[in-house]
Amino acid sequence: MDEEAITIRLSRDQAFVLSDWLHQVMFRSDDLAGIVHDSAVWSPIYAISGALDTTLSEVFQPDYRTRLEEATERLRASLHGGADESTPPDEDATAAPQDEVSVRRSE
Repeated sequence: MDEEAITIRLSRDQAFVLSDWLHQVMFRSDDLAGIVHDSAVWSPIYAISGALDTTLSEVFQPDYRTRLEEATERLRASLHGGADESTPPDEDATAAPQDEVSVRRSE
């Protein structure tokens, strides 16, 4: 089996918002099995979450909630031209250029 590493490039805001969402789904809701029915998918979810948590200094900042809200607003604005619209699930999530975070996982 080919175990070549895959690199995913996200803006810093994308990585931060995704990290928070993954934390909510995995640890606060305690319902990962209810959301992701195939347990084989859990492995990459845990790998991405762990890589984000070890890459993002924002997750350890005392103003975490404020930073998260600001990142969320910037992403919404970049997608819709306004901060108070939610992203439809089928819409392409391309954000404005920002600092990027590369998530790399190799076994």
